[in-house]
Amino acid sequence: MNKLTEKKPRRFGTITLNISFLSAIMAVCAGLLLGLLVLLCTNASQAFPAFKTILFTPITGGRRQLGQVLYFATPLICTGLSVGFAFKTGLFNIGASGQFTLGAYAAIVTGVYCGFFGGVHWVVCLAFAALAGALWGSIPGLLKAYYNVNEVITSIMLNYTSMYIVNYLIVKTCYNQLKNQSANVLESALIPKFGLNRLFPGSSVGGGIIIAVLAAIAIYVLLEKTTFGYELKAVGLSRDAAKYAGINEKRGIVLSMAISGALSGLGGGLVYLAGAGKNFNVVEVLLMEGMDGISVALLGLSHPIGVLFAGLFFGWITVGGFNMQLYSFAPEIVDVISSTIIYFAACSLMFRGIIESMRGGKKQGAAVATATPAPTAPPDTAPAADSEAKEKGGAL
Repeated sequence: MNKLTEKKPRRFGTITLNISFLSAIMAVCAGLLLGLLVLLCTNASQAFPAFKTILFTPITGGRRQLGQVLYFATPLICTGLSVGFAFKTGLFNIGASGQFTLGAYAAIVTGVYCGFFGGVHWVVCLAFAALAGALWGSIPGLLKAYYNVNEVITSIMLNYTSMYIVNYLIVKTCYNQLKNQSANVLESALIPKFGLNRLFPGSSVGGGIIIAVLAAIAIYVLLEKTTFGYELKAVGLSRDAAKYAGINEKRGIVLSMAISGALSGLGGGLVYLAGAGKNFNVVEVLLMEGMDGISVALLGLSHPIGVLFAGLFFGWITVGGFNMQLYSFAPEIVDVISSTIIYFAACSLMFRGIIESMRGGKKQGAAVATATPAPTAPPDTAPAADSEAKEKGGAL
């Protein structure tokens, strides 16, 4: 084979992963810089100390602050995995908040009344939480698969439906009237700390972060290493092509939304069984952990490992934002920074295009710099030209 035409195999997966990682880092940096600009416009004299506090409080605050980062990141990882899993399979699960709410209620009511399970009580509670989220998530999946109803609309409506249903059920089943919140779960329903309380003393972190990390690994294996995951992604890319290939596309859509809902429901269980003194308040407000999961999935580019690190990042800046009042800033400034980061994360395709164009420019420059031999005529071109000239001369 001619050496000029010989091409070496390209590692497209590695290149794509690197570009995705760089685009996410660029989104974070751009969001942080814009957040710093907001701080400067609000109070220039305190902007840099406050910005430093946001970035370094989890380090300077000791192990307790690091434990709080893990605590706040736990539900975000689960809801981020939920939204990201649906993205990977071509669906937009914007109903993570409703699934999170149903999962939280299932975990609480099981934790209050089912103490007879003994040592595995907390496991049963989490299982019911995931089951409740899966059942609630399968509703928009069924409507999408069999009636082609847009899952965005149905999942948004189900968010509010679940909020009112759970508020009603808590009042009727496990209500603390004095505090307008759910009753305390039994001690056996609390997730074990697995030694994290000694590693991060004084923090609220528990075994939930370990379960969230295991869930991220499980979703990665499911999507990237199994035939079932390949089928789900194929349905997401093209329902008609998947059906032509013999894949049951309706089953794939329903199962995808069910698994996505189960992850959100699991997150709800992890929050209210963490043993941090958190109870479900009976108020007509959507739980923001589900909405924040959309942001985490966008920043993590819907990749399970990326979602894991994105959840940790949001937990990091959340802990740092608690000290904003020390510098005459409202704690909500962290929400502004988070929003700007998500805005740039949503523009990650633009960043990826910039990186790819830069890579393409370098490759083109290298190709021009490489010397190439001048094209030569085929061997039979000269004799053919001579014979044609002789024929013309004879005709003249």
